[in-house]
Amino acid sequence: MNKQLKTDLLNIEDLLEVVKLQGIDFLVQLSNRSTSTKQNVKIDETLNDVGIGGLNTLKLFNDKFEKLINSSTGPRYWGFVTGGSTPASIIGDWLTTIYDQNTKTAKGQGDLSATIELETINLLLDLFNLPNDFLGGFVTGATMSNFTCLAVARQWFGKQLGKDFAKEGITEKINIFSATPHSSTIKSLSMLGVGSNNIENLKVTKGNRESIDIEYLKQKISALNGQPFVLITSGGTVNTVDYDDFEAIAKLKEEYNFWWHIDAAFGAFAACSPKYRYLLSGWETADSITIDCHKWLNVPYENAFFLVKEKHKILQTETFQNSNAPYLGDPLGNFSYLNFLPENSRRLKALPVWFSLKAYGKKGYQDIVENAIEVANYFGQFIENNEYFELLAPVRLNTVCFTLSGEENQHKVFNFLTNLNDTGKVFMSPTLYKGQKGIRAAFVNWRTSNDDINIVTKEMIKLIMTE
Repeated sequence: MNKQLKTDLLNIEDLLEVVKLQGIDFLVQLSNRSTSTKQNVKIDETLNDVGIGGLNTLKLFNDKFEKLINSSTGPRYWGFVTGGSTPASIIGDWLTTIYDQNTKTAKGQGDLSATIELETINLLLDLFNLPNDFLGGFVTGATMSNFTCLAVARQWFGKQLGKDFAKEGITEKINIFSATPHSSTIKSLSMLGVGSNNIENLKVTKGNRESIDIEYLKQKISALNGQPFVLITSGGTVNTVDYDDFEAIAKLKEEYNFWWHIDAAFGAFAACSPKYRYLLSGWETADSITIDCHKWLNVPYENAFFLVKEKHKILQTETFQNSNAPYLGDPLGNFSYLNFLPENSRRLKALPVWFSLKAYGKKGYQDIVENAIEVANYFGQFIENNEYFELLAPVRLNTVCFTLSGEENQHKVFNFLTNLNDTGKVFMSPTLYKGQKGIRAAFVNWRTSNDDINIVTKEMIKLIMTE
């Protein structure tokens, strides 16, 4: 055994103790750490021949990188709908790394990780009050969840025409409708060979909402003359957290032949609150759903799951099965995640989710969701009541979309945001809404409170008065 490796193995307890203490210090001081850092790091191009060992490498990391790690998991990081990590999810994530399982088979010989994953999916279905006729699994994020769901939709569409797109390739144009598709959906269609330009954009309802105009959708369906199509809908749009009318679409499912996919990456969590779950009424009828865990569920990053109706599992295995690997057995008779999603090699992403769900339960996540909505409204009230800023859209859930007041200040918006983020007190992201430059603040972190809003608004006023 390599000398450095042997030494680290003998001293593993001391090594992990040092890392534990460093991690605790980071979490305790998280609110005081900068939300944004200016990087000026020299990138190494050569590797040491014999290595320096774990402890010395940690010291090197601390000297070179640690102070530049920002507080993206903290209470004032409001960009990109990024959640934090609950204490219980950190336990699960640490154990995931230590156990280092490769999540594959749920029955028979091998590790237990797929069974944990299946149980966790059941817990999530219960959290979202969804029926157990969905089959789910974990992927890296919303992009791969959308990719997985739309890959099965692609296979479904082919089968409606007597084609097997998974084996033959796409030989027919796929009819796809959507009004406000997320960029990850468009990227998925590009990767799937469907074509990112092949979405036919639907009209949205008149007024200030970004949701499908159902009457216009009916016209588009009628023009297809019975041809199948894929409908991609939004369970929480990026700028305004608008939802398509799921109840109306569910009724259309009774009459027309189409695959219904819902991108509910963070908007799904409205189902955790009795006050807001009406926004998702009817979504249980969908064929597939995308939901992120590293957003409002507040588990470590690179964690999402897909849901596909179990009645489509043959289509799913046709899409993803390792057909040239006989050692894996019958994909339906011997369940293995290898045959139900894109990645053959996956860590046990379900474990941090399982820990957090079990630790805090339905009431815990109701509190997290409703707190985020309350602080979003508190921030929205500041914007609405301040002469220097204006809302671009009403605050409907957990996202505030705003800009600087006055058309003459449009050219200053992104510069103002850059300067605000440079304070290190907050991080928000730029956006465009109906042709206007804007700023987007998304609230999903379990730590965020009104005190954080007060810290940020004080910085905003200070900055606007100096520009």
